[in-house]
Amino acid sequence: MSRSALAALAAAAFLMAGCSEIPTGPDAPHGPPPATATLAPVRAAAPLDPALLRPSDQVYRLGPGDQLSIETVGNADIQGSYPPNGVATVTVGPDGKIYYYLLPGIDVWGLTLAQTRDRIAQGMREYLRQEPAISVALVTAASRRVWILGRVGFPGVYTLSGPTTLLDAIANSGGLASSSALANLASSLGVSSLGTGGGTDSADLSRAFLIRQGQVVPVDFERLLREGDLSQNVYLQPDDFIYVPSVHAHRVYVLGAVAQPGGEAMRGSLTVVQAIALAGGTVENAYLKQVAIMRGSVTHPEMGIVSVSDILHGKAEDVRLEPGDIVYVPLSPYRTLERYAYLIVDTFARTVGINEGARAVSNNAAGVGVGISVSP
Repeated sequence: MSRSALAALAAAAFLMAGCSEIPTGPDAPHGPPPATATLAPVRAAAPLDPALLRPSDQVYRLGPGDQLSIETVGNADIQGSYPPNGVATVTVGPDGKIYYYLLPGIDVWGLTLAQTRDRIAQGMREYLRQEPAISVALVTAASRRVWILGRVGFPGVYTLSGPTTLLDAIANSGGLASSSALANLASSLGVSSLGTGGGTDSADLSRAFLIRQGQVVPVDFERLLREGDLSQNVYLQPDDFIYVPSVHAHRVYVLGAVAQPGGEAMRGSLTVVQAIALAGGTVENAYLKQVAIMRGSVTHPEMGIVSVSDILHGKAEDVRLEPGDIVYVPLSPYRTLERYAYLIVDTFARTVGINEGARAVSNNAAGVGVGISVSP
């Protein structure tokens, strides 16, 4: 079945607002040609907070994978016995616990080194005749990690063992991947391609993003990596997610109140109504009068509003999409265009991030992905 036929069939299920027309467009018999979207620049992110350009002053807190050196000083009851000379190297387990001397598992997940030392000392008092002098040092900081995926030389999970900027992280991941570099790396690993599209794609910095705690950090990757603008060189924090997409990813993204949010491959012409139909149609109570089309950079996009309800009732022409467009179907009317744009960018980044992260985990499980831990 052709893609246009699939779109037409899916559109029938999509018409849940009491409409009876088949969507118009270039693939609909005798329908008018789709219109060109009317878009205007819109602010899609708050200004970058200058505080993000400074290393964090937060005290290090332990997590699974961190390695500690623990020493009990000047205590005859423990020196020369276990551990040797009162010194041991322990690793925080997946459950957040460490095991030292005769102590049961001590939960240190989220504790500082000072708090960990106090907790060990408290437990040791039950076994020693004199007050123990405990020294705890961090040997390896393995729990602070960031994801760097997409069009970089070595996509994977990286360890933050010290203050690390976005530029540091991209450099440590091999920089932006060229077509030949990706192809060579894929060949050396014995696979057909790496990343999320193929070994012949290059980076689309306009759509690159950094997610922190579910929100997009408004970094302009083009200014940072093309122009060397260090005002965009933020310091990373644990669990940051960096994604650099392919410039040749011919997809549109249908998000919001649709049955199957995500990307749709674009082969030939595609309209707003067809794209929504291919995403499984809308969910109940979708607000079809203010469907948004966003195009261009995630930091400086253009945006337009179309009434899909009017299109379906023959009161307006369907709108032609371009590769990379984001179509967003809301559940309720937006209040301000700026807030609507914030919502769309955050939803886009989270959706892509979840999908690409899951794909990277799947590739690693299959022995295909690349996971690297490096120091800044």
